[in-house]
Amino acid sequence: MNQGKSSLNAHIEKLLRKAPELLDLISAETEKDFDAAFLPYLEKSISDIEKSKTLFQNLSEDGLSSILVMGLSVPGLTVTREAHSNGHVDLTIVADHCSPIRVKLGEAKIYGGFAYHVKGLTQLIGRYSTGREGSGFLIEYFKKGNIKELVQGLRDQMDKKLPLNQTDKSANHTLKWAFSTNHKHSSGETLKVQHIGCNLCSEDVKKTHKSKKVIKK
Repeated sequence: MNQGKSSLNAHIEKLLRKAPELLDLISAETEKDFDAAFLPYLEKSISDIEKSKTLFQNLSEDGLSSILVMGLSVPGLTVTREAHSNGHVDLTIVADHCSPIRVKLGEAKIYGGFAYHVKGLTQLIGRYSTGREGSGFLIEYFKKGNIKELVQGLRDQMDKKLPLNQTDKSANHTLKWAFSTNHKHSSGETLKVQHIGCNLCSEDVKKTHKSKKVIKK
């Protein structure tokens, strides 16, 4: 028995050294703890897509989300595309070893203005979410420039119009180009949604060269 405990302790210590964030993920006791443990994985996946944005510029929403799924697929998480929950959900994330089961639903859109953003939110809250899941997230892929201003514009419109039974003003988010909102769900629960921007603008910077005039004598 002591040998068993020693072996288990050795495995835990090894996990703490090599992947402490994974231990936080599978040992989360509250939804808030799980959100905090999941966020670094989401941030890294989005950052990796941004670093290769020139390769992904022409991909569709489905193509971009497939890459995001691969980035989020780590031990302890089952990440699937088009899983069924009153429709085909863009992203479904399940923590494999948590009790109670922790599930996140995500919708992904290429930026197309406020109305298109609300369309994604409507799918996430009004159709896919049962009220049992944890906080959801809406990933927005920005192929246009000035993501900072565009995300702020979405946030201002959300706070002005309070769509999908938004209960209060939006809140700041840990990640850049992101904010969160709370919405009253048909189940009676309040659902938190994280709105997260991914910068895919890849405009070429063209240098203008002044031609030298040759003066003939």
